[in-house]
Amino acid sequence: AAAAALGLLPLGKIQSPESLLDIAARKVAEKWPFQQVEERFERIPEPVQRRIVYWSFPRSEREICMYSSFNTGAEDLATAPGGAVA
Repeated sequence: AAAAALGLLPLGKIQSPESLLDIAARKVAEKWPFQQVEERFERIPEPVQRRIVYWSFPRSEREICMYSSFNTGAEDLATAPGGAVA
């Protein structure tokens, strides 16, 4: 109630601390590509894999655009030698 009175948290909103799994997965994702994690460690529990993949995904719009491609492949077929699209 004191925090809400100070304007730190919206009324009815409880802020929970970050889980140890999320903290560890974020730190791993910051340092290693997921492929290297898979190659280096034999058994990684599924929940851990999901969190590492989640934290590996780029957060900024610039990075997302840099790694994303909206090319469906139709342009490649049309410009390939002998590859006319019907």
